[in-house]
Amino acid sequence: MSLLSRGDRVALVSPAGPALAPVVAAGAAVLESWGLRVTTPVVEPWSLPYLAGSDADRAREFVDAWCSDVAAVFCVRGGYGCLRMTDLVPWKSLPPRVFVGSSDVTVLHAELNAVGQTTVFGPMPGTRDFVSDSLAQSRLRSFLFEGVSSWSAGTPVVPGTARGVLVGGNAALLAASVGGPRWSVPASGAIALLEDVGEEAYRLDRILTQLLRAGWFEPVAGIVLGSWTDCGDVSAVLADRLGGLGVPVLGEFGFGHCAGQWTLPLGARAVLDASAGTLTLV
Repeated sequence: MSLLSRGDRVALVSPAGPALAPVVAAGAAVLESWGLRVTTPVVEPWSLPYLAGSDADRAREFVDAWCSDVAAVFCVRGGYGCLRMTDLVPWKSLPPRVFVGSSDVTVLHAELNAVGQTTVFGPMPGTRDFVSDSLAQSRLRSFLFEGVSSWSAGTPVVPGTARGVLVGGNAALLAASVGGPRWSVPASGAIALLEDVGEEAYRLDRILTQLLRAGWFEPVAGIVLGSWTDCGDVSAVLADRLGGLGVPVLGEFGFGHCAGQWTLPLGARAVLDASAGTLTLV
């Protein structure tokens, strides 16, 4: 079942870092070429240049866009900042919407999934990676408009099958959320999607160890590993920290910070067959 149709109105928001206006315009043009009507964000300069505005302003923009007459909300980029504004959003009061974002936006996915909304982990239109990556664009469009429900990719790490709700996203942001006011481990039987960028092996070790100590992996029935761009060779760390969990693991699945990234849902139920290299919605 498709999530969007030609003619739908969608909003772009900046819950994290500031995006360059020409890149946002180029990304919006791509969405408009799909037949969507796009409202772009208004970014005001702020004292911390790595944020797209004050926490209150970013939260207000997010809520106002979400509660307007739109079918979907797209985050223009990640960076840093979602963790700072998440406590200012009335998550339980938000009506159902299609929501697209990744990287730092992992924090917002977790909040929406916790109140029962399925979300879309995919490329963001205010990034050069989206604007210059026709394959990532095509895969996002197919997921939104054609109802993609299965993927075949990756390399088996630990064989086996698992069934559960898709959770996760960027590993560093999941670890950074530990101890927050609404922190929780995944539901029993979850399938964890994990990826990251720019984290050397020892830092990824620390991230995964923190999640292990917090009990985040205890209910996980399977793991799908995405990209580890600019992380170096982290295969030994992943094997050491995750290989002993006794669950199927599928590696190199091609979502996250990589060219031609897959668009995947979070909060949806799926079956993982690590042996066959498939992930299928149920």
